[in-house]
Amino acid sequence: MPTIMIEGPPIQIEKKRELVKRLSDIASEVYRIEHIVVLIHENPPENVGVNGQLIADRHRESALK
Repeated sequence: MPTIMIEGPPIQIEKKRELVKRLSDIASEVYRIEHIVVLIHENPPENVGVNGQLIADRHRESALK
């Protein structure tokens, strides 16, 4: 069974439903099977760093500008 794993920021459940549906539809079409697993792993901004800086800190700095 193919598994699609998504790593990203937290999103609303409605967006998760849309994401799972669309990814599953495309993967089913390509693989020509019905059973596709989609795992969504949400990473809050305080747990992700880019270029040596937490995303939470980058957001805070841009809000102050």
